[in-house]
Parts: sequence; structure tokens; C-alpha cells
Amino acid sequence: MTMEVDILELSERSAKFILSNASAAFANGVRRASLSDVPTLAIDDVNIYNNTSVLFDEQLALRLGLIPLTTDIEEFVPVEECTCGGAECPACKVSLTLSAEGPRMVYSGDLVSSDERVQAADQNVPIIDLKEGQKVVLEAIAHMNYGHKHAKWQAGVACGYKNMPIVTFENCDECGACVNECPKNIIHIGPNGAEISGDDILKCILCKLCASVCEIDAVTVSEDEKSFIFTMESDGSYTVQQLIINAGTTIKEKASRLGEILESL
Repeated sequence: MTMEVDILELSERSAKFILSNASAAFANGVRRASLSDVPTLAIDDVNIYNNTSVLFDEQLALRLGLIPLTTDIEEFVPVEECTCGGAECPACKVSLTLSAEGPRMVYSGDLVSSDERVQAADQNVPIIDLKEGQKVVLEAIAHMNYGHKHAKWQAGVACGYKNMPIVTFENCDECGACVNECPKNIIHIGPNGAEISGDDILKCILCKLCASVCEIDAVTVSEDEKSFIFTMESDGSYTVQQLIINAGTTIKEKASRLGEILESL
């Protein structure tokens, strides 16, 4: 059967969709790839020339490293995969500078990038509050890498899924116990007894409280082993659509490399 994707919600940073006719292994592969196998840019080295703020240099560098940067996966590569051999060329390194003097709050939008394609994904991330006479002058070096190396390279910040719930009602006596017990309030009494209408089934958390409270065993709760409800969120390095596509491409490339290795044995 052909794999299917039904989009429920889609914005620049978040998405909710149903993946059908897929195995649990593949669904988990998409989740893991989105979290740890899609490379992104993040500040990795910081050259601090002047810092008279209340923050130690290490604390300031840590804050800079956690600022998401817009990334073009077609234009940049991790240092260890770059043809420059570790010399750090424009394909694997981007320089951002920051020069600020108080009194003022310094934001991520104050970073000046040497490459216009690489900017702070959010311009209003607070970095430091400088008081009168305090200064910060530095150069931040961003490198491409993977989320499994460090959380600062994790483009997917909230990626998860659950099996599609299947809830059936048979010979319901309309007592209403399951209606009162459901924590999501998605069960109601219809013309033929208890039922769940429309897309409310997507809200089911498979707690099975409705089945446990039914004294005549009229409620059955199970899950579709081939259908999954996904929720994904990007940190802004990519749009969530790009993140999902890049995750799928990563899985495809890994499977292809594995096939080549097996054929060479």
C-alpha cells in the first residue's frame, strides 16, 4: 500500500499531520531524523574582544550558541564533510559580529552576519542587558552540524507522534458513564448511544478510562498500528515543511548508503 500524508495544520514553524500506511519503525525514523539528523547552523566558537558586562565570557557564549540561525541545507555542509578539509571555508563557516554599548538590552537581531542568508531566526531573543558604561564586542563563528552532536544544532524542537485511536461503541445502554469519565470531553450521547464525532477522535489520548468505567463492556479502545498522528515544530532554522522534507531525504540517503554497503559485502 502507498504511504499517505494528510495535513491537519500547517504554519511556518509547526505542523500536524496524519501518516498512514507506514510502520512504527519508519514513523520513529522520521521523528529521530527531524530531531537529530538534519544539520543546521549554530554558533560554535566565540572570540570576545571586550566584555565589561555582568556575564562571564562562558555564559555569554552559551547564550549565543542557543540562538537559532536560518540555514540553507543546499549551501552549507558540516565541517567534517566539507571539501576544504577542515580549513573552514564559506561553505561550512559563517561569521557574525556583535558590538553594543549600554544602557540597552542586546537582542539576537543585533548580530551582524557576514552572509545575508544566515540571520537569527528570531530577532527578539534577549542576549544581555547592558548597564551604563558596559560594552560587548565579539565575533561569533557558526558551524553546520547535527542535533545528535549537541542540542544547539537541533532544528526540530518538538517532534512526536501517537497511533491513530480506534474507539468503538457496541450495544451502548446510554448510561453516560464514559461521557463523564473522558478527560478530553470528546464522547457524547447520540441517537444510537455513545459516540465520538468528526475529528474529535484525534484528541483521544488512548487512556482507556471510558472502557474501564463501562460496566457492560460496550466500549473498545485500540489503535491503528499503521497510522500515526504527528506534531512537529521547528526552531526557525528551517520552515517546518523544509524540516520534514530534509528528514525524509536524510532517511533515504542513509538507506541508500546501507544498500551500497550490503551489496559490496
